[in-house]
Amino acid sequence: MRFIVPVRRTISRMRPYCPPLEGRAGKLRLDFNENTLGCAPMVRRVLAQLTREKIATYPEYQALRLQLAHFFRVRANELILTSGTDDSLHLIADTVIEPGSTVLLIEPTFAMYRFYAERAGAKIVALRYDDQMRLPLESVVQALRSHPRVFFLANPNNPTGTLAKRDELRQLLKAAAATLVVVDEAYFEFAGFTVLPWIRRNRNLIVLRTFSKAAGLAGLRIGCLLAHRALVAALRKAQSPYSVNTAALVAAEATIRIPSYVRRYAREVNRSREMLRKALHRLGIPCFPSAANFVLADFGRRGPTILRRLRRQGILLRDRQADFGRVGLVRITVGTHKQTQRLLSALEQLWPSSNLRS
Repeated sequence: MRFIVPVRRTISRMRPYCPPLEGRAGKLRLDFNENTLGCAPMVRRVLAQLTREKIATYPEYQALRLQLAHFFRVRANELILTSGTDDSLHLIADTVIEPGSTVLLIEPTFAMYRFYAERAGAKIVALRYDDQMRLPLESVVQALRSHPRVFFLANPNNPTGTLAKRDELRQLLKAAAATLVVVDEAYFEFAGFTVLPWIRRNRNLIVLRTFSKAAGLAGLRIGCLLAHRALVAALRKAQSPYSVNTAALVAAEATIRIPSYVRRYAREVNRSREMLRKALHRLGIPCFPSAANFVLADFGRRGPTILRRLRRQGILLRDRQADFGRVGLVRITVGTHKQTQRLLSALEQLWPSSNLRS
């Protein structure tokens, strides 16, 4: 009789996360909110200069930690280097969430919040953005009064593009006196709004940043967790000593030496985003305001067919119907002006057509 290793009940009950990552090479990838141009040329150069000795030895973090602290205008003891945002979420779950504790979410949102919370055995309380993708502020404040262990908030939110305003965030933090508030600012460069300076007066606030989006380092996996020094000290106890690899460290260091590259890219994306929204409106395709490098659009019943047609033309968009429980909602990553024009040219040919059978 073959022995089968038992699996924790929390894991066996979880739904697997299956991102559509395969078969994307050579296509216009507007499906994962990545930098559509790639990293800065300097990053490629410094990676090519990695020595065999450097690759063969375990990474050292202190020099980059000090540089990043200066870059983010925090102290070194207020920052943790992580292997992307996912690693930050994993670390938070390991440190703070206990089986049976409550985690508050506003969905649809980044799937990894629920993933790591459920894996830790948490009870999920999930509120919803409304039909206009607005933050349900009063409902969140009410839920925070029940003192959940953690509240995860993406700002701007993925996939809605929603940006919580300064006054809304102040209300949420005031209501969250007994809750750890994690504000994920993965799309900060496009939104230009941050609560990072608040970490010293809000000891229950964590801010997450990543180099995966605007900086174009998604394949290397590096990000930062920023919080009050007392909270950072507790989190470091649970962190693996070598979670971030040497290539990622080198690439991040090069990126912050040339911040103008990311700023220029973000400006172009923001201009393209407005061009895309105006064009969708002109075509009669509803879409929602966004403060990130993507736009959520409603293609209605035509959505699945249009996505297939675009894929045949080498253009990938992200179907988000599962998040909303209805067909047609599509998230479109915004790239450069030229890339957006290519998408719009293809859409203009498809959208007016009455023959959309696949």
